[in-house]
Amino acid sequence: MAPVYKLSTSRLSSRTSYSSMLAGNAAFLPTDFESIATVTVGSGGTSTITFSSIPSTYAHLQIRGILRASRNDAADGIIIQYNGDTASNYSSHYVRGSGSSVGAGSGANQSSMPIQDAMVGQTGGANMFGTVIIDILDYANTNKYKTQRSLGGNDRNGAGYIDFSSGNWRNTNAITSIDIKALYGTGFAQHSHIALYGIKAGA
Repeated sequence: MAPVYKLSTSRLSSRTSYSSMLAGNAAFLPTDFESIATVTVGSGGTSTITFSSIPSTYAHLQIRGILRASRNDAADGIIIQYNGDTASNYSSHYVRGSGSSVGAGSGANQSSMPIQDAMVGQTGGANMFGTVIIDILDYANTNKYKTQRSLGGNDRNGAGYIDFSSGNWRNTNAITSIDIKALYGTGFAQHSHIALYGIKAGA
């Protein structure tokens, strides 16, 4: 949430008025999380959301999404690919539940990192969206493989799933770009919104 910088009038007494809520004090701006880029999908949708030219100045990255699929089904997931790598260099596992059932799965030597249940599909309910939060740890460290963890899900008036997953990208290169695509369908519907944040050391 952005800080409030100014209101038209703020009166602390009948004889003192300020044009700013700061009342002469310095602004406090939280610095642990910084916005890097945001994407809002326009009319007609899109097949891929890409964050590129990611700076290496943070400790970790976080992605937050509110997503609707163009798929003609109740729900869909997403996949993540780093630095344009589509080879079999990803591994992942997940647990998911609906409130009445639970499931789990894993995959090795995959061409992407999948996240189940992150989107509501076209038959899942009008104007409904799924959500996802993805942490990408030590993304700029060139001495280790990259680890990803996520929490996502969707609710469709009582139906739906929640999903927790994690995995790794077996590459020591710093992550400079991220491609996000639909897991099963063709892409993202209009008004889907996704944002990339940098997390500073110590956050």
